Amino acid sequence: MSKKFNFFKEAVKNYKTSGTVVPSSRYLANKMLKEIDFKTAEVIVELGPGNGAITQYILKKLQPNTILICFEINNAFYKELKKIKHPQLVVLKASAENIKFEIEKLGYSKADYIVSSLPLTIIPKEISHSILTKSYNFLTTTGLFIQYQYSLTYYKKLKEVFGNAIDLSFEPLNFPPAFIYKCVKK
Repeated sequence: MSKKFNFFKEAVKNYKTSGTVVPSSRYLANKMLKEIDFKTAEVIVELGPGNGAITQYILKKLQPNTILICFEINNAFYKELKKIKHPQLVVLKASAENIKFEIEKLGYSKADYIVSSLPLTIIPKEISHSILTKSYNFLTTTGLFIQYQYSLTYYKKLKEVFGNAIDLSFEPLNFPPAFIYKCVKK
């Protein structure tokens, strides 16, 4: 088999849990992270970091008092993330549904920010709703949940959890272009 065929075979396999075969762009990462106050954040959680494209941008901005906890269930992506050597990075091979349990095991009770690249539209509805609800409950009282998607189909589902406290933006300089939902816990 050719290297090119193996690459596409692996990409298709990863698509089943990632929702895309192309890493997020720096433009998308910058737009997603611009509302995070890195000076005051103590706990940042990343759901579905994939190959770590956005993770790398978060790590560059972390202050010494902040921890980044990543949830990744895809084994290939998990192995890639574990290669990142950073003292403030914790990579868990766990479902985002277990956010409270897994993070409390690490000694933390709330997250200031949750950055999500989860492909919500391909996750079963019951599971995605559970992830959103548990994420909402695990945020601090003014916490921020940041999610990107390639369509507007999940806007209504996010409103069910976050109400009208959602700011929507668009990043055309990503492939594919992406919608960014910034959801404030109120």
